[in-house]
This record gives sequence, C-alpha cells and structure tokens, in this order.
Amino acid sequence: MATAEDAVHASVSVEAPQELCFHLFTQDWKTWWPLDTHHIGKVPAVDAVLEPHAGGRWYERGVDGSTCTWGVVRAYEPPARLLLGWQLDADWKHDPACESEVEVRFVAEGPRRTRVELTHRRLEAFGARRGEVRGALGSPGGWPGLLERLRARAER
Repeated sequence: MATAEDAVHASVSVEAPQELCFHLFTQDWKTWWPLDTHHIGKVPAVDAVLEPHAGGRWYERGVDGSTCTWGVVRAYEPPARLLLGWQLDADWKHDPACESEVEVRFVAEGPRRTRVELTHRRLEAFGARRGEVRGALGSPGGWPGLLERLRARAER
C-alpha cells in the first residue's frame, strides 16, 4: 500500500516562459543535467534523450554511441505536463519491472514566470529499499538540486 512517504516532491519558480522550461526539461537535457555524475552507462554520457511522444524512450547516450534506457514517456503534453515511467531500480540499473513515476507540471505564473512542480511517486516499487531511494531522490543531489540547475539554465 502506498503512503505519503512513497513520493518525493520538488518545485522551483523560474523567471522564464512556460514553453522554454518545458523545452529545456524535455529536449535540451545536456544543458542542465549533470551527465558527468548522473548517468548509468558503463561509459561517460554525452546526452540524455527524451523521445517527445507517449510511448517514447527516455535514455542516455554514451561517448561510444551506446544507449542506456532510463524509462518511458507515459504522457507528453507540451507545454504543461510530462509523465515519465522511471525504470531504474535501487541500484540505478534499468529494470522495466521496477517502475516508479515522475510527473512534471509546468505552471505558467505569467508570461515570463513558470513554476516547475515535480512529483516522483510509486516509490513502493523499490520494496525494502524505498526509504533509501526516497532519501537519494529528495536530497540536494536529487530532484531539488536538479530543478535548481534547470532554473539556473533557464534564467541565463
């Protein structure tokens, strides 16, 4: 049974239009995502790719051209909402049987201001390790810090 502890919430207000925030989050990962530390492949990552449609893949591309899947796109609703199936297990390895969800909403607060709200839920998929994973996802190196990097990039 899911509880309130089975979700991580993070948000950030960005001095940038909704469309730009959505674009950066979905199509321009390498400008803000820390690929040097946040990748799962055996080789260094050079890009993160999100195929812009429901059913698309979400993955990283390594320096040697290899790919490592992070999950699938469940809903792609520009410029307001994105729902991703996160298919990484507690050891940060791709496992389609261990799927949690990342929902991102881009809420226009004016023509040049957006609130980005992220919820990573269904953490019960991690079983006995859900507390450990929740702690990592909610830490400064997890979603809160990643959204801050997105904010800094969007405001440049």
